[in-house]
Amino acid sequence: MTFDTDPADSAAPDETPVAAPVDIVTVMVCSSCRAEDGSDARPRPGEQLGDAVRAANGHATIRVESVECLGNCKRRLSAAIVKDNGWSYVFGDLTLDNAADIIEGARLFQWSDNGLIPWRGRPDCLKRGLISRIPPLSLLKEQS
Repeated sequence: MTFDTDPADSAAPDETPVAAPVDIVTVMVCSSCRAEDGSDARPRPGEQLGDAVRAANGHATIRVESVECLGNCKRRLSAAIVKDNGWSYVFGDLTLDNAADIIEGARLFQWSDNGLIPWRGRPDCLKRGLISRIPPLSLLKEQS
């Protein structure tokens, strides 16, 4: 089953939502990403992106964490979106303006019924900036 909107976001206060998200999604933002000129000045753009994503997140079922390094330095500002029993995604070439898009990608992932972030409706920065998609360990165990 695929949802276009979160019933919990649109339900009246006295109504019970029709469905709930399947999983908690975690967004991990690389806090060590530097400015284009390589400056070590603080706060680094990666720290600023993490703050912007936290500010854009209004969902209790999406966690936003800062991580020290995603090893994607050539593609600058980076973030990963993961959930249990879903594929893990790493994105690069992000900007501070992409905070709401990252949260939108997490919401699409959360409502996905196949463990993938759907291509349709995915913000452009998460299409162009895809670095890697890693299968869940459960998929590997199923194939053994």
